[in-house]
Amino acid sequence: IRVVRRLSGGGAVYHDNGNLNYTFIVDKDAAPDFNFAVFTVPVIKTLERLGVKAEFTGRNDLTIDGRKFCGNAQYVRRGRIMHHGCIMLDSNLEVVVNALKVREAKFQSKGVKSVRSRVTTINAHAPRPIAMEEFKSLLKGYILEAEGLEPMALTPEQLDEVRRLRDEKYATWEWNYGASPAYDVRLEERFDFGLVTVYLQADRGRIQAVKIYGDFFGSGELAELEAALVGLPLDGNLEAALEPLDVGRYIQGMTARDLARLLKG
Repeated sequence: IRVVRRLSGGGAVYHDNGNLNYTFIVDKDAAPDFNFAVFTVPVIKTLERLGVKAEFTGRNDLTIDGRKFCGNAQYVRRGRIMHHGCIMLDSNLEVVVNALKVREAKFQSKGVKSVRSRVTTINAHAPRPIAMEEFKSLLKGYILEAEGLEPMALTPEQLDEVRRLRDEKYATWEWNYGASPAYDVRLEERFDFGLVTVYLQADRGRIQAVKIYGDFFGSGELAELEAALVGLPLDGNLEAALEPLDVGRYIQGMTARDLARLLKG
């Protein structure tokens, strides 16, 4: 299984031939930041037509009978929102279970005991088996009709640019894994907005290096926040030092106080 890093936040997802992914790219003023529900309406409405009742729950999930079949994520940049979802129409759930290893803290927050008890596929609930091409056609048709859109095909030149970007950035080891410097301390806490993990290196009470990971969302580049943290004191003045950084832009829902408490361990 190939591991690929994406721009948007949230947790890991699994892709196979029973999985359909969709993406909306819209102007930022078309929807508030991280308003996931509005982008999931086409999926819910398409499933209604197929006799399946789905609903939007939690931060970013689509569920059937309380079990997740689609996760959603967003990335905000330069006045645009990219929203995408990962729909499990007929995915191999046994592979999903073995591929995705979730921390115990996340299970506790969801009130479930395992990945397998938490996830499902659309076809497990459909009155009849739904073929991928049928579902894809119906979903696409709903979006075009509801938004008054016309299909557009990428030109050969645009496809060449896509492949170039893939080869030069998204398929590289540096992008997907990158260097992992040694750190002295690992700090972790689950908040309502997601799990935040911090790897920290400090010297004489000041931050020397820091890396932040998690399944949260944010509109700012985490690298900017990490760079701004270097040199800050790990003492009573940390919260005040964090106030000008607009922490919530990088980790939606997090305050300067939250981050200061986490960094102090």
